[in-house]
Amino acid sequence: MKIFLTGRHLETLAAELSTLGFTVAENAAEADLILSHGGDGAMLGAEHACPGKLKFALRDVETAPLCPLHQRQDQLLALKNGLLKTTFLPKVTATCNGQTLSGINDVFIHNSNYVSAMRYKVWIDGELYGREIVGDGVGLSTVHGATAYYRSITHSIFRTGIGLAFSNSTEVVNHLVLPESSVIRVQILRGPCEVVADNAPEKIQILAGDEVELRLSTETTPILGLENFMCPTCRELRHSLRNSTQNG
Repeated sequence: MKIFLTGRHLETLAAELSTLGFTVAENAAEADLILSHGGDGAMLGAEHACPGKLKFALRDVETAPLCPLHQRQDQLLALKNGLLKTTFLPKVTATCNGQTLSGINDVFIHNSNYVSAMRYKVWIDGELYGREIVGDGVGLSTVHGATAYYRSITHSIFRTGIGLAFSNSTEVVNHLVLPESSVIRVQILRGPCEVVADNAPEKIQILAGDEVELRLSTETTPILGLENFMCPTCRELRHSLRNSTQNG
């Protein structure tokens, strides 16, 4: 198997993979698998660079300690022996003016001028939901992204459907968990604004009068070992390390 590596601290990892009989590819095009080495951002970046290609998400032990069940060598052996489960992560999309961005976590519309809020209307499945909402942004999240930006805005998570979140709205606007079939249309009343997806550098610039369609994508991306990558015990170890570093 040819593996292309992305992320940080790759030299030691490449040596370990070679010892196990894997071939480290020089570019993603010739690889059978993309291995993202690092945190959530590394996985999102790998998907952005190589959308839809099989990936293996592995945390970097130099910045994220792993629990006894998920030591790096054990995960690499599981990869070699074909024991890692494949999870197909859904994606959400934002389309405006013939351009589309997609994300594993979320897609968001933000105000471009941070000292001036955006004004916008929202329709859900053709029914007007917000006649004029004033705030910093609105976005759509997958279940996977429910524990990321969506949670920081709503102080909640969800396990099924897609989540619509409103950032810093001056009015009381309910965040919503919608069926996966829902289509959300946002019309900008006052801009300028920009559309972003996950941590990708690309943006869609939009102005007053533009409309953005948010929906669940028809595409998914396959990830190996996601249950290990998202292990609650490993997460507790990371939080403990972060807290001790801050307090020290």
